[in-house]
Amino acid sequence: MTPQLRPTMKPAKTAQTPEATGPATTPTTATMNAIVHHAYGSAEVLRVERIDRPVIAEHEVLVRVHAAGFDRGAWHMIMGLPYLIRLVSGIRTPKNPVPGIDLAGTIVEVGAAVTKFAVGDEVFGTGRGSFAEYAVAAEDKLARKPVTLSFEQAAVVPVSASTALQALMDVGRLQSGRTVLIIGASGGVGTFAIQLAKTLGVEVTAVCGTAKLDLVRSLGADHVIDYTRDDFADGSHRYDLILDIAGNPTLSRLRRALTPTGTAVIVGGESGGSLTGSIDRQLRARVMSLFIRQRLTSLLVRQRSSDLETLTVFIEAGTVVPAVDRTFSLDQVPDAMRYLQAGNARGKIAIRT
Repeated sequence: MTPQLRPTMKPAKTAQTPEATGPATTPTTATMNAIVHHAYGSAEVLRVERIDRPVIAEHEVLVRVHAAGFDRGAWHMIMGLPYLIRLVSGIRTPKNPVPGIDLAGTIVEVGAAVTKFAVGDEVFGTGRGSFAEYAVAAEDKLARKPVTLSFEQAAVVPVSASTALQALMDVGRLQSGRTVLIIGASGGVGTFAIQLAKTLGVEVTAVCGTAKLDLVRSLGADHVIDYTRDDFADGSHRYDLILDIAGNPTLSRLRRALTPTGTAVIVGGESGGSLTGSIDRQLRARVMSLFIRQRLTSLLVRQRSSDLETLTVFIEAGTVVPAVDRTFSLDQVPDAMRYLQAGNARGKIAIRT
């Protein structure tokens, strides 16, 4: 039986031991190895340095990071592009010099107010500065690691799979029997979106390049479109929902591929200028949507443990499998960035710390 999306799940209660109610371990050293960048730029700004281990607050835990995920989000933060994100990350230099959000590892210390986890728990989720041996994570942004996954597999799930889940369900409102077009289907979000959409019993058409057609077929796509040869907006097919992850099509092309009352969700994209990136396109889509029957919108992803718990149900049932292309060591993060920027990644990249 296929598991239902968004099951009601209650986290297992953790025994109230001294380890679960306050800092339970005294770090043997106060430093760690980490990837740092003290300036914005390409792979050349990344260095391995010995830095202070982070300190947790009362609702946080310290995770010994075994693996981290590297995706376009991390790339943008390292590059500082578009410039608009520097309002959050730091105008001239990064506020947090250690990049990385996705992580999987073992809890080594818990804050005084943490009740959900204990020292020794294997977890996955999002934290601050995961390209390091240790990272801080909020209790409500973690879940227990799926038992069927390695740390490398678990580390590539949180941001991309949560994005796919929210785009399909919360924003896209996808229902069984509908049709969905996924543009940019061979990347991190796209590979999860294909599998999650199929669990709903919908017809999935995936758009990607020639070299990655076999990947999206293997993930369950019913139809594939090679964007180098065919045009998804040629009028031959219309879709109830479009997930635009690639961010390249014009709004008029998206509209041509939608049913009269269909929805297009702009998940991200690499188009646009260096100032605002694809944000202006997302704003234009929302304004246009006010005057037409079709719904053009975008997604602001929220990281939350409830989504991770939902995804764990699918992962442990075998209906969702992380597509890990390559794994790099911590000192190879610059190489991982070059590999990602070249567009070679098929699915996700993992960093072994």
